Amino acid sequence: MHSAVHNTIAAVWRIESAHIVAAVARRVRDLGVAEELAQDALVAALEHWPQDGLPNNPAAWLMTTAINRALDWLRHRQMVDARHNDIANDLEVQQAHVVPDFVDALDAARQDDIGDDLLRLVFTACHPVLTRDARVALTLKLLGGLSTHEIARAFLVPEATIAQRIVRAKRTLADSHVPFEVPRGEQLTERLGAVLEVVYLVFNEGYTATSGGDWMRPELCNEALRLGRMLAELTPQQAEVHGLVALMEIQASRTAARTNAQGNPVLLNQQNRARWDHLLIRRGLAALECAERLGQAPGSYTLQAAIAACHARAPTAEDTDWAHMAALYAKLMRVAPSPVVELNRAVAVAMHQGPAAGLAIVDTLLQDKTLQRYHLLHAVHADLLQKLGRQDEARAALHRAAALAGNEKERALLAQRAQA
Repeated sequence: MHSAVHNTIAAVWRIESAHIVAAVARRVRDLGVAEELAQDALVAALEHWPQDGLPNNPAAWLMTTAINRALDWLRHRQMVDARHNDIANDLEVQQAHVVPDFVDALDAARQDDIGDDLLRLVFTACHPVLTRDARVALTLKLLGGLSTHEIARAFLVPEATIAQRIVRAKRTLADSHVPFEVPRGEQLTERLGAVLEVVYLVFNEGYTATSGGDWMRPELCNEALRLGRMLAELTPQQAEVHGLVALMEIQASRTAARTNAQGNPVLLNQQNRARWDHLLIRRGLAALECAERLGQAPGSYTLQAAIAACHARAPTAEDTDWAHMAALYAKLMRVAPSPVVELNRAVAVAMHQGPAAGLAIVDTLLQDKTLQRYHLLHAVHADLLQKLGRQDEARAALHRAAALAGNEKERALLAQRAQA
Protein backbone atom coordinates (compact mmCIF):
# COMPACT_ATOMS: atom_id res chain seq x y z
CA MET A 1 0.00 0.00 0.00
CA HIS A 2 2.73 2.43 1.02
CA SER A 3 4.72 1.75 -2.14
CA ALA A 4 1.67 2.60 -4.26
CA VAL A 5 1.24 5.88 -2.36
CA HIS A 6 4.92 6.69 -2.79
CA ASN A 7 4.67 5.99 -6.52
CA THR A 8 1.69 8.36 -6.72
CA ILE A 9 3.59 11.05 -4.84
CA ALA A 10 6.56 10.66 -7.19
CA ALA A 11 4.33 10.89 -10.27
CA VAL A 12 2.43 13.94 -9.02
CA TRP A 13 5.66 15.65 -8.00
CA ARG A 14 7.23 15.10 -11.43
CA ILE A 15 4.22 16.74 -13.08
CA GLU A 16 3.47 19.50 -10.58
CA SER A 17 6.83 20.48 -9.03
CA ALA A 18 7.60 23.19 -11.59
CA HIS A 19 4.15 24.76 -11.08
CA ILE A 20 4.58 24.70 -7.30
CA VAL A 21 8.12 26.11 -7.28
CA ALA A 22 7.09 28.81 -9.75
CA ALA A 23 4.03 29.84 -7.72
CA VAL A 24 6.03 29.99 -4.48
CA ALA A 25 9.00 31.76 -6.09
CA ARG A 26 6.78 34.59 -7.29
CA ARG A 27 5.75 35.15 -3.69
CA VAL A 28 9.07 34.80 -1.86
CA ARG A 29 11.24 36.27 -4.65
CA ASP A 30 14.00 33.70 -4.06
CA LEU A 31 14.39 30.59 -6.18
CA GLY A 32 16.43 28.66 -3.62
CA VAL A 33 13.92 29.35 -0.84
CA ALA A 34 11.03 28.50 -3.16
CA GLU A 35 12.48 25.09 -3.94
CA GLU A 36 13.06 24.39 -0.24
CA LEU A 37 9.48 25.31 0.63
CA ALA A 38 8.16 23.16 -2.21
CA GLN A 39 10.34 20.29 -0.96
CA ASP A 40 8.85 20.82 2.52
CA ALA A 41 5.41 20.25 1.00
CA LEU A 42 6.70 17.06 -0.64
CA VAL A 43 8.08 15.83 2.71
CA ALA A 44 4.73 16.59 4.33
CA ALA A 45 2.99 14.47 1.68
CA LEU A 46 5.41 11.61 2.32
CA GLU A 47 4.60 11.85 6.03
CA HIS A 48 0.81 12.22 5.86
CA TRP A 49 -0.47 10.45 2.75
CA PRO A 50 0.63 6.90 3.66
CA GLN A 51 -1.23 7.26 6.99
CA ASP A 52 -4.17 9.50 6.06
CA GLY A 53 -4.73 8.23 2.52
CA LEU A 54 -4.49 10.13 -0.75
CA PRO A 55 -6.29 13.49 -0.84
CA ASN A 56 -9.00 14.04 -3.45
CA ASN A 57 -6.67 16.31 -5.41
CA PRO A 58 -3.00 15.53 -4.64
CA ALA A 59 -1.66 18.39 -6.80
CA ALA A 60 -3.84 20.94 -4.99
CA TRP A 61 -2.79 19.54 -1.61
CA LEU A 62 0.89 20.05 -2.49
CA MET A 63 0.27 23.53 -3.90
CA THR A 64 -1.72 24.67 -0.86
CA THR A 65 0.82 23.23 1.58
CA ALA A 66 3.69 24.94 -0.22
CA ILE A 67 1.89 28.30 -0.24
CA ASN A 68 1.18 27.93 3.48
CA ARG A 69 4.90 27.29 4.01
CA ALA A 70 5.61 30.45 1.99
CA LEU A 71 3.26 32.45 4.19
CA ASP A 72 4.97 31.16 7.34
CA TRP A 73 8.38 31.96 5.88
CA LEU A 74 7.37 35.50 4.96
CA ARG A 75 5.90 36.09 8.42
CA HIS A 76 9.19 35.03 9.93
CA ARG A 77 11.15 37.26 7.59
CA GLN A 78 8.97 40.21 8.58
CA MET A 79 10.69 40.21 11.91
CA VAL A 80 14.15 40.61 10.39
CA ASP A 81 13.54 42.33 7.07
CA ALA A 82 10.95 45.06 6.71
CA ARG A 83 11.10 45.02 2.93
CA HIS A 84 9.04 41.84 2.91
CA ASN A 85 6.03 43.57 4.49
CA ASP A 86 4.27 44.32 1.22
CA ILE A 87 4.83 40.81 -0.11
CA ALA A 88 3.57 39.20 3.09
CA ASN A 89 0.50 41.45 3.19
CA ASP A 90 -0.23 40.59 -0.43
CA LEU A 91 0.04 36.91 0.39
CA GLU A 92 -2.29 37.36 3.37
CA VAL A 93 -4.92 38.76 1.01
CA GLN A 94 -4.44 35.85 -1.40
CA GLN A 95 -4.55 33.38 1.47
CA ALA A 96 -7.94 34.70 2.57
CA HIS A 97 -9.39 33.27 -0.63
CA VAL A 98 -7.95 29.78 -0.07
CA VAL A 99 -10.75 27.49 1.01
CA PRO A 100 -10.58 24.00 2.54
CA ASP A 101 -11.68 22.34 -0.67
CA PHE A 102 -8.40 21.45 -2.38
CA VAL A 103 -9.73 21.91 -5.91
CA ASP A 104 -10.65 25.50 -5.09
CA ALA A 105 -7.27 25.91 -3.38
CA LEU A 106 -5.44 24.92 -6.52
CA ASP A 107 -7.52 27.29 -8.61
CA ALA A 108 -6.82 30.12 -6.16
CA ALA A 109 -3.11 29.40 -6.24
CA ARG A 110 -3.09 29.44 -10.01
CA GLN A 111 -5.49 32.29 -10.71
CA ASP A 112 -2.59 34.73 -11.31
CA ASP A 113 -1.80 32.81 -14.50
CA ILE A 114 0.45 29.80 -13.98
CA GLY A 115 1.81 30.36 -17.47
CA ASP A 116 3.48 33.58 -16.35
CA ASP A 117 4.85 31.86 -13.26
CA LEU A 118 6.34 29.05 -15.32
CA LEU A 119 7.83 31.50 -17.78
CA ARG A 120 9.43 33.36 -14.89
CA LEU A 121 10.87 30.08 -13.66
CA VAL A 122 12.23 29.14 -17.10
CA PHE A 123 13.91 32.50 -17.67
CA THR A 124 15.34 32.57 -14.14
CA ALA A 125 16.78 29.06 -14.36
CA CYS A 126 18.36 29.95 -17.73
CA HIS A 127 19.65 33.40 -16.75
CA PRO A 128 22.92 34.37 -18.52
CA VAL A 129 24.59 35.05 -15.16
CA LEU A 130 24.84 31.25 -14.83
CA THR A 131 27.22 28.98 -16.71
CA ARG A 132 25.78 26.71 -19.39
CA ASP A 133 26.29 23.59 -17.22
CA ALA A 134 24.56 25.29 -14.29
CA ARG A 135 21.60 26.30 -16.47
CA VAL A 136 21.16 22.73 -17.70
CA ALA A 137 21.33 21.23 -14.20
CA LEU A 138 18.98 23.81 -12.67
CA THR A 139 16.49 23.54 -15.54
CA LEU A 140 16.30 19.76 -15.27
CA LYS A 141 15.93 19.98 -11.50
CA LEU A 142 13.27 22.69 -11.34
CA LEU A 143 11.38 22.26 -14.62
CA GLY A 144 12.08 18.63 -15.45
CA GLY A 145 11.45 17.46 -11.91
CA LEU A 146 14.52 15.20 -12.11
CA SER A 147 16.42 14.30 -8.96
CA THR A 148 20.09 15.17 -8.57
CA HIS A 149 20.87 11.48 -8.92
CA GLU A 150 18.94 11.22 -12.21
CA ILE A 151 20.71 14.26 -13.69
CA ALA A 152 24.12 12.95 -12.63
CA ARG A 153 23.38 9.53 -14.12
CA ALA A 154 22.21 11.07 -17.40
CA PHE A 155 25.36 13.17 -17.84
CA LEU A 156 27.75 10.60 -16.36
CA VAL A 157 29.15 12.90 -13.71
CA PRO A 158 29.29 12.40 -9.93
CA GLU A 159 26.11 13.25 -8.06
CA ALA A 160 28.10 15.59 -5.82
CA THR A 161 29.16 17.59 -8.89
CA ILE A 162 25.55 18.12 -10.00
CA ALA A 163 24.48 18.98 -6.45
CA GLN A 164 27.27 21.54 -6.25
CA ARG A 165 26.28 23.09 -9.58
CA ILE A 166 22.68 23.48 -8.46
CA VAL A 167 23.62 24.98 -5.08
CA ARG A 168 26.04 27.41 -6.71
CA ALA A 169 23.48 28.35 -9.36
CA LYS A 170 20.85 29.25 -6.77
CA ARG A 171 23.42 31.17 -4.74
CA THR A 172 24.57 33.06 -7.84
CA LEU A 173 21.00 34.03 -8.70
CA ALA A 174 20.44 35.27 -5.15
CA ASP A 175 23.78 37.12 -4.90
CA SER A 176 23.21 38.75 -8.29
CA HIS A 177 19.70 39.82 -7.25
CA VAL A 178 18.27 38.32 -10.43
CA PRO A 179 14.58 39.32 -10.53
CA PHE A 180 12.02 36.55 -10.80
CA GLU A 181 10.38 37.91 -13.93
CA VAL A 182 9.90 37.45 -17.65
CA PRO A 183 11.98 39.92 -19.69
CA ARG A 184 10.02 42.14 -22.05
CA GLY A 185 10.45 43.37 -25.61
CA GLU A 186 13.91 42.92 -27.13
CA GLN A 187 15.24 41.50 -23.86
CA LEU A 188 12.81 38.60 -24.10
CA THR A 189 13.99 37.76 -27.62
CA GLU A 190 17.63 37.97 -26.53
CA ARG A 191 17.12 35.84 -23.42
CA LEU A 192 14.88 33.34 -25.20
CA GLY A 193 17.94 32.17 -27.12
CA ALA A 194 19.60 31.04 -23.87
CA VAL A 195 16.45 29.16 -22.85
CA LEU A 196 16.15 27.37 -26.19
CA GLU A 197 19.86 26.54 -26.14
CA VAL A 198 19.51 24.79 -22.77
CA VAL A 199 16.49 22.77 -23.94
CA TYR A 200 18.28 21.69 -27.13
CA LEU A 201 21.47 20.83 -25.20
CA VAL A 202 19.40 18.51 -23.02
CA PHE A 203 17.76 16.97 -26.10
CA ASN A 204 21.07 16.44 -27.90
CA GLU A 205 22.66 14.76 -24.89
CA GLY A 206 19.72 12.35 -24.91
CA TYR A 207 19.76 11.89 -28.69
CA THR A 208 23.46 11.03 -28.94
CA ALA A 209 25.25 10.79 -25.61
CA THR A 210 28.63 12.52 -25.69
CA SER A 211 30.27 9.78 -23.63
CA GLY A 212 29.63 6.47 -21.90
CA GLY A 213 28.24 3.16 -23.08
CA ASP A 214 24.73 4.23 -24.12
CA TRP A 215 24.10 5.48 -27.65
CA MET A 216 20.97 7.35 -26.53
CA ARG A 217 19.33 8.46 -23.29
CA PRO A 218 15.65 8.69 -24.27
CA GLU A 219 14.56 10.08 -20.89
CA LEU A 220 16.51 13.29 -21.61
CA CYS A 221 14.93 13.59 -25.05
CA ASN A 222 11.51 13.22 -23.44
CA GLU A 223 12.26 15.90 -20.84
CA ALA A 224 13.50 18.31 -23.52
CA LEU A 225 10.41 17.67 -25.62
CA ARG A 226 8.18 18.30 -22.62
CA LEU A 227 9.97 21.59 -21.88
CA GLY A 228 9.82 22.62 -25.54
CA ARG A 229 6.10 21.91 -25.84
CA MET A 230 5.48 23.85 -22.63
CA LEU A 231 7.44 26.84 -23.98
CA ALA A 232 5.46 26.72 -27.23
CA GLU A 233 2.21 26.97 -25.25
CA LEU A 234 3.56 29.82 -23.14
CA THR A 235 5.08 31.82 -26.04
CA PRO A 236 2.81 31.04 -29.04
CA GLN A 237 4.01 34.05 -31.08
CA GLN A 238 7.70 33.07 -31.00
CA ALA A 239 8.48 31.23 -34.25
CA GLU A 240 11.83 29.87 -33.05
CA VAL A 241 10.17 28.09 -30.14
CA HIS A 242 7.88 26.25 -32.58
CA GLY A 243 10.94 25.64 -34.77
CA LEU A 244 12.81 23.97 -31.92
CA VAL A 245 9.79 21.83 -31.03
CA ALA A 246 9.48 20.79 -34.68
CA LEU A 247 13.17 19.88 -34.83
CA MET A 248 13.02 17.78 -31.66
CA GLU A 249 9.75 16.04 -32.62
CA ILE A 250 11.13 14.99 -36.01
CA GLN A 251 14.48 13.88 -34.65
CA ALA A 252 12.83 11.97 -31.80
CA SER A 253 10.65 10.16 -34.35
CA ARG A 254 13.72 8.17 -35.45
CA THR A 255 14.51 6.76 -31.99
CA ALA A 256 13.30 3.19 -32.58
CA ALA A 257 15.21 2.93 -35.88
CA ARG A 258 18.52 4.33 -34.58
CA THR A 259 19.68 1.03 -33.06
CA ASN A 260 19.58 -2.59 -34.19
CA ALA A 261 18.57 -5.65 -32.18
CA GLN A 262 21.99 -5.67 -30.50
CA GLY A 263 21.69 -2.02 -29.47
CA ASN A 264 24.30 -0.82 -31.94
CA PRO A 265 23.88 2.46 -33.84
CA VAL A 266 22.21 2.52 -37.27
CA LEU A 267 23.09 5.53 -39.44
CA LEU A 268 20.31 7.69 -40.88
CA ASN A 269 20.63 6.51 -44.50
CA GLN A 270 20.47 2.86 -43.37
CA GLN A 271 17.50 3.16 -41.02
CA ASN A 272 14.23 1.30 -41.59
CA ARG A 273 11.90 4.25 -42.03
CA ALA A 274 8.87 2.10 -41.30
CA ARG A 275 10.10 2.13 -37.69
CA TRP A 276 9.98 5.93 -37.50
CA ASP A 277 7.22 7.30 -35.28
CA HIS A 278 4.87 8.95 -37.76
CA LEU A 279 2.77 10.58 -35.04
CA LEU A 280 5.88 12.50 -33.92
CA ILE A 281 6.64 13.35 -37.54
CA ARG A 282 3.14 14.79 -38.01
CA ARG A 283 3.50 16.77 -34.80
CA GLY A 284 6.87 18.06 -35.96
CA LEU A 285 5.62 19.08 -39.39
CA ALA A 286 2.65 20.84 -37.76
CA ALA A 287 4.99 22.75 -35.44
CA LEU A 288 7.18 23.70 -38.42
CA GLU A 289 4.12 24.95 -40.31
CA CYS A 290 3.17 27.01 -37.24
CA ALA A 291 6.67 28.56 -37.13
CA GLU A 292 6.58 29.42 -40.82
CA ARG A 293 3.02 30.76 -40.64
CA LEU A 294 4.07 33.42 -38.13
CA GLY A 295 5.98 35.10 -40.97
CA GLN A 296 9.12 35.86 -38.95
CA ALA A 297 12.58 35.60 -40.49
CA PRO A 298 13.56 31.91 -40.10
CA GLY A 299 16.05 31.35 -37.33
CA SER A 300 18.48 28.53 -36.65
CA TYR A 301 15.99 26.07 -35.14
CA THR A 302 13.33 26.65 -37.79
CA LEU A 303 15.88 26.08 -40.56
CA GLN A 304 17.19 22.94 -38.87
CA ALA A 305 13.61 21.72 -38.53
CA ALA A 306 13.07 22.34 -42.26
CA ILE A 307 16.18 20.24 -42.94
CA ALA A 308 14.90 17.46 -40.68
CA ALA A 309 11.56 17.65 -42.51
CA CYS A 310 13.35 16.88 -45.79
CA HIS A 311 14.40 13.55 -44.31
CA ALA A 312 10.99 12.94 -42.73
CA ARG A 313 9.09 13.51 -46.00
CA ALA A 314 11.32 11.17 -48.05
CA PRO A 315 10.04 7.55 -48.21
CA THR A 316 13.63 6.34 -48.70
CA ALA A 317 17.10 7.88 -48.33
CA GLU A 318 17.39 7.95 -52.14
CA ASP A 319 14.23 10.07 -52.40
CA THR A 320 15.65 12.87 -50.21
CA ASP A 321 15.59 16.32 -51.83
CA TRP A 322 19.32 16.95 -51.41
CA ALA A 323 19.29 20.07 -53.56
CA HIS A 324 16.74 21.72 -51.28
CA MET A 325 18.64 20.51 -48.23
CA ALA A 326 21.92 21.98 -49.49
CA ALA A 327 20.13 25.30 -50.07
CA LEU A 328 18.71 25.19 -46.52
CA TYR A 329 22.18 24.58 -45.10
CA ALA A 330 23.45 27.56 -47.08
CA LYS A 331 20.71 29.69 -45.46
CA LEU A 332 21.61 28.27 -42.05
CA MET A 333 25.25 29.26 -42.63
CA ARG A 334 24.10 32.84 -43.12
CA VAL A 335 21.88 32.82 -40.02
CA ALA A 336 24.11 30.83 -37.64
CA PRO A 337 27.50 30.21 -39.27
CA SER A 338 29.63 27.47 -37.75
CA PRO A 339 32.10 24.83 -38.97
CA VAL A 340 29.65 22.08 -37.96
CA VAL A 341 26.89 23.57 -40.13
CA GLU A 342 29.36 23.80 -43.01
CA LEU A 343 30.28 20.14 -42.48
CA ASN A 344 26.60 19.20 -42.76
CA ARG A 345 26.32 21.34 -45.89
CA ALA A 346 29.25 19.38 -47.32
CA VAL A 347 27.31 16.14 -46.86
CA ALA A 348 24.24 17.57 -48.61
CA VAL A 349 26.35 18.97 -51.45
CA ALA A 350 28.08 15.61 -51.85
CA MET A 351 24.75 13.83 -52.10
CA HIS A 352 23.47 16.38 -54.63
CA GLN A 353 26.54 17.11 -56.74
CA GLY A 354 28.79 14.14 -56.03
CA PRO A 355 31.48 13.23 -53.45
CA ALA A 356 34.18 15.37 -55.08
CA ALA A 357 32.12 18.54 -54.53
CA GLY A 358 31.59 17.64 -50.89
CA LEU A 359 35.24 16.75 -50.41
CA ALA A 360 36.31 20.20 -51.58
CA ILE A 361 34.36 21.71 -48.65
CA VAL A 362 35.69 19.13 -46.19
CA ASP A 363 39.30 19.73 -47.26
CA THR A 364 38.84 23.37 -46.27
CA LEU A 365 37.32 22.40 -42.93
CA LEU A 366 40.27 20.11 -42.19
CA GLN A 367 42.38 23.26 -41.94
CA ASP A 368 40.08 24.67 -39.22
CA LYS A 369 41.76 24.11 -35.85
CA THR A 370 38.43 24.24 -34.00
CA LEU A 371 37.34 21.04 -35.76
CA GLN A 372 40.58 19.05 -35.54
CA ARG A 373 39.29 16.93 -32.66
CA TYR A 374 35.71 16.67 -33.92
CA HIS A 375 35.29 13.00 -34.75
CA LEU A 376 32.43 13.51 -37.21
CA LEU A 377 34.63 15.66 -39.47
CA HIS A 378 36.95 12.71 -39.95
CA ALA A 379 34.02 10.31 -40.33
CA VAL A 380 32.54 12.41 -43.15
CA HIS A 381 36.00 12.78 -44.69
CA ALA A 382 36.38 8.99 -44.65
CA ASP A 383 32.96 8.46 -46.24
CA LEU A 384 33.73 10.81 -49.14
CA LEU A 385 37.20 9.34 -49.67
CA GLN A 386 35.71 5.85 -49.75
CA LYS A 387 33.14 6.87 -52.37
CA LEU A 388 35.98 8.20 -54.49
CA GLY A 389 37.83 4.88 -54.21
CA ARG A 390 40.61 6.20 -51.94
CA GLN A 391 40.36 3.27 -49.53
CA ASP A 392 43.63 3.61 -47.59
CA GLU A 393 43.02 7.28 -46.87
CA ALA A 394 39.43 6.50 -45.87
CA ARG A 395 40.60 3.81 -43.44
CA ALA A 396 43.08 6.20 -41.82
CA ALA A 397 40.38 8.86 -41.46
CA LEU A 398 38.02 6.35 -39.82
CA HIS A 399 40.72 5.36 -37.33
CA ARG A 400 41.16 9.04 -36.44
CA ALA A 401 37.39 9.42 -36.02
CA ALA A 402 37.19 6.34 -33.79
CA ALA A 403 40.06 7.56 -31.61
CA LEU A 404 38.30 10.91 -31.04
CA ALA A 405 34.76 9.59 -30.42
CA GLY A 406 33.68 9.89 -26.77
CA ASN A 407 30.69 7.56 -27.02
CA GLU A 408 31.61 3.89 -26.76
CA LYS A 409 28.93 2.68 -29.21
CA GLU A 410 29.93 5.27 -31.78
CA ARG A 411 33.62 4.47 -31.34
CA ALA A 412 32.94 0.77 -31.92
CA LEU A 413 30.90 1.53 -35.07
CA LEU A 414 33.69 3.70 -36.54
CA ALA A 415 36.34 1.13 -35.71
CA GLN A 416 34.24 -1.60 -37.32
CA ARG A 417 33.87 0.50 -40.48
CA ALA A 418 37.65 1.02 -40.56
CA GLN A 419 38.29 -2.72 -40.34
CA ALA A 420 35.72 -3.43 -43.05
